[in-house]
Amino acid sequence: MKKIPADKKFLQNIQVIDIAEEGKGVGKSDDLVIFIDKAVPGDIVDVELIRRKKKFYEGKIQNLVKPSEHRTEPFCEHFGVCGGCKWQHLTYDAQLQFKQKSVSDALQRLGKVDVSHMESILGSAESRYYRNKLEYTFSDKRWLTDGDMRNGETMEMNALGYHIPGRFDKILDIDHCYLQADPSNEIRNKVREYALKAGISFYNLKNHEGALRNLIIRTSSTGELMVIVVFAYADEEQIGGMMKFIATEFKSINSLLYIVNHKKNDTIFDQDIHTYCGADHIFENMDGLKFKIGPKSFYQTNSAQAFELYKIARDFADFKGDELVYDLYTGAGTIANFIAGKVKNVIGVEYVPTAIEDAKINSEINGIKNTSFFAGDMKDILNEDFISAHGKPDVVITDPPRAGMHPDVVKRLLEIEAEKIVYVSCNAATQARDIELLQAKYVVGRIKPVDMFPHTQHVENVVLLTIKV
Repeated sequence: MKKIPADKKFLQNIQVIDIAEEGKGVGKSDDLVIFIDKAVPGDIVDVELIRRKKKFYEGKIQNLVKPSEHRTEPFCEHFGVCGGCKWQHLTYDAQLQFKQKSVSDALQRLGKVDVSHMESILGSAESRYYRNKLEYTFSDKRWLTDGDMRNGETMEMNALGYHIPGRFDKILDIDHCYLQADPSNEIRNKVREYALKAGISFYNLKNHEGALRNLIIRTSSTGELMVIVVFAYADEEQIGGMMKFIATEFKSINSLLYIVNHKKNDTIFDQDIHTYCGADHIFENMDGLKFKIGPKSFYQTNSAQAFELYKIARDFADFKGDELVYDLYTGAGTIANFIAGKVKNVIGVEYVPTAIEDAKINSEINGIKNTSFFAGDMKDILNEDFISAHGKPDVVITDPPRAGMHPDVVKRLLEIEAEKIVYVSCNAATQARDIELLQAKYVVGRIKPVDMFPHTQHVENVVLLTIKV
């Protein structure tokens, strides 16, 4: 990183022309590309350059000369410090516009896809309190904001909230979060208050010391509530006291669980779950189907919009009723069970064995008899023997993680030659990369982005591919 000369540190009247994934506006001055913190496309700004990288500069707004029509006042007091909701300063209509553009650009540039027939993005009916799961972190290293430091008082250094971007050991103490509906905020704030009064230590992420580590809250469209407290080095009295407090204070909790995690990472998938009271699960409902949600279960975090996403995938497939469908990266079998009533058979494949067990249970509790689920690495399990044993699919639905599909999986899909592939993706760039390869035998049909995560850069996209005749 090269030092910026003092006489070139300030630029005036920079037009902001785009927005980057991390929420920074993109401006140009002659041949310079500048990523400007909290700038909005359409702004005209005076910029202070703060970093020089190889191909671009980073800067901050020194003076807002003319605000964009897309600019709006962020509604959260934590905006700009918290690592989430980085597009809050954009109107929601503008967010949808730029998400549509990001998908279109990726498909054209990386996938060589004709997007002239691309459908309009489906916005989320709710742009606040839309998440059904949040995870908070306890830390004895609270991030001090400018307001905290101006206060000048001795600050409480324990915090319960979110990681500061780029500072794994620093946690922003959260007062009110607009991502999850009540009683999420009340639970978090009262848990923190109890811990402070009881003198229970908060975790130190560098030294791996302390009693309280994480707080996970899951809600569902059925009104059910799950709370998981993750302890590190807590004694039985501290665990018992905290769990009794939560159970007494929040009688609406359906599933109250705890974990003791001594590992150096926060993942709970390899940890034992202890049920303090209630059930070890809650239920989600979608289109008349019940889905059992345990502490380790994967379920789309925007329940209402997940329903819309899956309806679009089902509509793109245009099932006639006699199809054999492969549901790749099936997770807990949500899509597989969702479409089972419209097809002859569904075969779901997923890497995580516990997710496959959830998928089987979800079929069982809904009385679904035409699904089969298999656990294994997709590139290994989807071989000739597997196809021979289970049949060639008429339709493949694939919903891979952000990294997209392994090249061997793409190669196998080209060999299978299913009549249709419905590709659901949370990363248009890797989706475009895979589609470019699939176009050797497939034609891109319908394309529709879906906004699952308002006020962030993230966007889902559904693409229909049909085998060439």
